[in-house]
Amino acid sequence: MFAVLKTGGKQYKVQAGDVLRVEKLAADAGEKIQFNDVLMVGGDTTVVGAPFVEGAAVQADVIDQIKGEKLIKFVKRRRKHSSKRTVGHRQKLTLVRITDILATGADKSGVKAAIGSGSVSAPAAAAPAKPAKAAKKAEAPAAAAADDLTAITGVGPAAAKKLADAGITSYAQLAAVDVESFDAVKVKPEWVAQAAELAK
Repeated sequence: MFAVLKTGGKQYKVQAGDVLRVEKLAADAGEKIQFNDVLMVGGDTTVVGAPFVEGAAVQADVIDQIKGEKLIKFVKRRRKHSSKRTVGHRQKLTLVRITDILATGADKSGVKAAIGSGSVSAPAAAAPAKPAKAAKKAEAPAAAAADDLTAITGVGPAAAKKLADAGITSYAQLAAVDVESFDAVKVKPEWVAQAAELAK
């Protein structure tokens, strides 16, 4: 039985017992991991995913975190004196041994999913977004109860925001404002008159 899996932007055809060098994964040596992006499973019957095979996975043991061979990049520019550059690079890799290929039931295996090292911090960074959504839902009923102050002639979005910051969100509140003594926002007498009409 074999499978074609995808990890680190590359595809690998594997079977049990194979040793692979893949792009660095967020896992320590000795850990058991599971590749859930399986494009094809072959054996007695071949199943091709669209794009992935539902419920299929490839399980592996992490042998070690290693570095690839040193690659030399040499740049020399013509017609420029002493214009050359040499850069070396060693790609970080993870050495894994394939232990099992699951055609079905991968979601119930309980094995840690293989995640690239560059995306480890993404779920943690996205976590604070949930309370913000909850806060917006809590504020929604209060916002629904407020009147649309921009319906008053002369009150635009900016003036409506200033009035809301001052605690005036309804026609009745604006109608009760004393123009001469109210200092938080400059309120025009015609706004008060229109608010009183709309509040009826």
